[in-house]
Amino acid sequence: MLALVAVLLVAPLSHAPAVALIPSAPEPTETAAPVEQVIEATQDEGTDQRIGERIRGIYAELPAFQDVSVDVNEGVVSLSGTVADPDAIDRAANIAGRVSGVVTVENSLERDLSVESNLSILGKMSEIVASFLELLPLLTVALVAAIAIGALGYLIAFPAPLWNKIAPNAFLGELIRSAIRFVFVVGGIVVALDMLGAGALMGAVLGGAGVIGIALGFAMRDTIENYVASLMLSLRQPFRANDHVLIDDKEGRVIRLTSRATVLMTLDGNHLRIPNGQVFKAVILNYTRNPQRRFEFELGIDADDDPRAAMALGREVLQGLAFVLDDPEPAARIQNVGDSNIVILFLGWIDQTEADWFKSRSLAIAAVKEALEDAGFALPEPIYRLRFDSRTGPLPIGQTASVTETTPRKTSKVATQPEIPARRENDVRPESEIAAMVEEERRGDGEQAEDLLDAKRPVE
Repeated sequence: MLALVAVLLVAPLSHAPAVALIPSAPEPTETAAPVEQVIEATQDEGTDQRIGERIRGIYAELPAFQDVSVDVNEGVVSLSGTVADPDAIDRAANIAGRVSGVVTVENSLERDLSVESNLSILGKMSEIVASFLELLPLLTVALVAAIAIGALGYLIAFPAPLWNKIAPNAFLGELIRSAIRFVFVVGGIVVALDMLGAGALMGAVLGGAGVIGIALGFAMRDTIENYVASLMLSLRQPFRANDHVLIDDKEGRVIRLTSRATVLMTLDGNHLRIPNGQVFKAVILNYTRNPQRRFEFELGIDADDDPRAAMALGREVLQGLAFVLDDPEPAARIQNVGDSNIVILFLGWIDQTEADWFKSRSLAIAAVKEALEDAGFALPEPIYRLRFDSRTGPLPIGQTASVTETTPRKTSKVATQPEIPARRENDVRPESEIAAMVEEERRGDGEQAEDLLDAKRPVE
């Protein structure tokens, strides 16, 4: 404390700068410039010899510098000879320059352009063979272990009837068997690589397989989607063999369901293959699941006729047809009222196991139409109205048209037809040609044809 007071008293007398009591921030240190090696004016006796021995000893441990000659004089190292690798020339100079006491390096090395020296695989062939022979026992054990594990997987997946019995269907059973074989084979390879100490290789192989799998997944997206759809359809069972279905706008009877497509036989006898990916996402209409099916048709009467009487007559006619069911009972509805007609919609139900839908509808239309005509209902024809004004000249026939004149209604005359026997007229037995063709094809293919439809499993 006394010393600090003394300094404050003496400072004004000596005109010295004031002392700052608050310490200032440290100034940043400057980066030290590299110190160049100082060459000694004199050199101890034997220094060149020690430098040369040190460099030669280092080169002796490196196979690439076996043909390099080293000469040291006054700290100057002269390198001569040949090396096989061009990069080894600069490397030799760097090694020599790092030895203590070396002033500079005169590098006169050249690359050896002889064929024997540059074909390194020939020079290392004996080493490779020796290493392989040394590794052969372990490699044999690893190979035997991999084969044993893979064979165990195949042995577990071998009994196909057992897995087909466990799985819901044969397709899923085969998928489970393939998965078991794949897991055991991959497990055997992993164990073999681990025994050989090739863990890094194993990781690289698995990583590469993952990348390849992702790429193939994008490239084969549609194929994979179709395969998954086949699996889902085999589990859901949306239809049976010989069912009459409508898949979107594709109609026919089902022949079989394969792992790739659903095979239909169209109503004109042609084969139709629909990819399962499209079937899985489609709207499926199955006409076979419910034996009762409704038919409908439209008939028009004159606008001046009584639609209620026409509806009652049509229902009575439909109820009198043997193939039309009483429950649900036939119905009639006014569908539309036009300029010159009234459109009536007639509806009736049939049992598809006893009557064909197309035949029943045709006979019902004919019966209702005939009854309406016999009852005096006019089935209207198109009516065209012509208007004439003062600019219109006389008609070619020499007569003028009157807008008040009405044309008498034409009555419909039914041409005389030969009487059709009742047995032929009411023949509404179900058509069986397409169904018989489907059954014949399924019997002909036998067990060789792939079919994922299972009659023992419930339909979704």
